[in-house]
Amino acid sequence: QVQLVESGGGLVQAGGSLRLSCAASGSIFSINGMGWYRQAPGKQRELVATITNGGSTNYADSVKGRFTISRDNAKNTVYLQMNSLKPEDTAVYYCNAEIAPDYRGSRRYWGQGTQVTVSS
Repeated sequence: QVQLVESGGGLVQAGGSLRLSCAASGSIFSINGMGWYRQAPGKQRELVATITNGGSTNYADSVKGRFTISRDNAKNTVYLQMNSLKPEDTAVYYCNAEIAPDYRGSRRYWGQGTQVTVSS
């Protein structure tokens, strides 16, 4: 059974920083792309940032220059460093990863979500 467990959310003032972590555990043969998505109240879930197994990254325009995604393959963990936070960054942040539990193939898994609230 594969699990993604996020941590690091919380309440921060505008201009502040937070670091989210997401650790994959369980039966893992390999991990391909990993990423972060977010969903604000009344809005659809949107992509924040992704990172490939080789370290190539992609960001939503709204977070470019403020957020940095990284991963530690030895720890099966992906991080999201969020700087210069704005009230509009307030959302539940979800970790996502394409994981192969065994040699037969991979699928996408989601974490349970962690709340990030930015006060003005």
